[in-house]
Amino acid sequence: MAFLVILLCFGLAGGVVGRIKGSSFFIWFLVSFCIPFIGLACALLYRWDNDELRRECPGCGKVVKLHDAICTSCGTELDFPETAIASEAQVHAARAERAAAARAHAEQR
Repeated sequence: MAFLVILLCFGLAGGVVGRIKGSSFFIWFLVSFCIPFIGLACALLYRWDNDELRRECPGCGKVVKLHDAICTSCGTELDFPETAIASEAQVHAARAERAAAARAHAEQR
């Protein structure tokens, strides 16, 4: 019973780390649950997925990673685009910058 609780904790930790890094919670949960120490270490060492440029699928409008060749939602084959959408990290940084500017403007009043 204690071993099952330990496996569950490793699975949850791996799933949360994988989700924070932009991957699937369920996949990293399974990997970390089945191979506890190695799975969690792999989730921690896995690359961040939010620094990649994105693009919009012309078929369904879903925003996908720039390197995707096929839309994961509708199956449309995607050609390399002329323009790209900013990465999630760039969007987050721009929002933080606007919020800081708004706070500075409010403090000046």
